[in-house]
Amino acid sequence: MVEEIAAYAAGILLLIGSVFSLLAAIGILRLPDLYTRMHAAAKAGTMGSGVMLIAIAVHASDPPVILRALVGVMFLLLTAPVSAHLLTRAAYSAGYRPAPITRINHLEQYSKSKT
Repeated sequence: MVEEIAAYAAGILLLIGSVFSLLAAIGILRLPDLYTRMHAAAKAGTMGSGVMLIAIAVHASDPPVILRALVGVMFLLLTAPVSAHLLTRAAYSAGYRPAPITRINHLEQYSKSKT
């Protein structure tokens, strides 16, 4: 009985994670510039991967597998936002400017005062 509930919960979590990953992929394809694409990949992609790893933890009956899945979720939550921020900051420093549709550019003022 408990195994069936865990299997259904893992299936639902896998579907939720798949939807987030699909939204991240659609965001990468549809959004106008590097910065909004990176935002979609970092936020929705991390959420999708994290929820799928939680589904693995729910479905697994082996404690080391559960521990590895939860450590993987923590690793994703700690590293994905930082790496996305560093990549977008490096792209801005290299000269990639936001799309014309962007209304607020906080880095523009910083880059002007630095030169």
